[in-house]
Amino acid sequence: MPLSVPMKPAPKFRPELPSLLAFGAHPDDIEFGCGGVIAKETRAGRAAGFVVCSRGESASHGTPAQRVAEAKKSAAALGATVEFIELDGDAHFEVRAAHAIKLAGVIRRVRPGVVLAPSLVENQHPDHSRLGQLVRDACRLARFGGVKELRRAPAHAIEQLFYYAVTPEAEPTNLTPVLMDVSAPETLAAWTAAMEAHATQAAARNYVELQLAQARLRGLRAGVGHAIALFPNDPLVLDSLAQVGRSARRF
Repeated sequence: MPLSVPMKPAPKFRPELPSLLAFGAHPDDIEFGCGGVIAKETRAGRAAGFVVCSRGESASHGTPAQRVAEAKKSAAALGATVEFIELDGDAHFEVRAAHAIKLAGVIRRVRPGVVLAPSLVENQHPDHSRLGQLVRDACRLARFGGVKELRRAPAHAIEQLFYYAVTPEAEPTNLTPVLMDVSAPETLAAWTAAMEAHATQAAARNYVELQLAQARLRGLRAGVGHAIALFPNDPLVLDSLAQVGRSARRF
């Protein structure tokens, strides 16, 4: 089992690697949706930060204080930082220009290379798809020098925006996924620990086993142990075909 593997300290961050910034609507979304990717990247030396846009105050299980504490513990297990910002509150998100500008301000402050956000598919918690839209708009606004509300920080253009899916229903059907191999035992151990840190949610349903099983299925289809799907907002640009990894077609 992943948790039987001792977790070694993460390596020192490598400043030459552009940082990773992940947005979540609720305190557990990032960890369940793409926590294995975060663990893999931080262990490779990439700095990572979480921006959580509610405290789970509308959830059926767990108080906001519990959810915040769980999120902090979970982010630490993945080697990431976490901050909380307010939009409209859990289960009340609206797609508004003011929110996109607020998120763009975070992007300008952090200056990440890669941004992760919930997918835009509507058949999921409505906060997820709406936050995905807001982050997509924020990534564009962050690079516009003339937005008056953002002039306190210099414009910033990210390198790539990827969407993650918290549930199978949230996976986009119009985007070809990029599969991230998260099979390394230490990566799986960190990801599992991060998900289990959200004890109020894991006690309600077996979310941890669901995410691991999905990753295992993707891995089997791709010829690796476990894999997580990310969906690019824009075409990936390669300098050489040497950068292309193997395909996922194994059956």
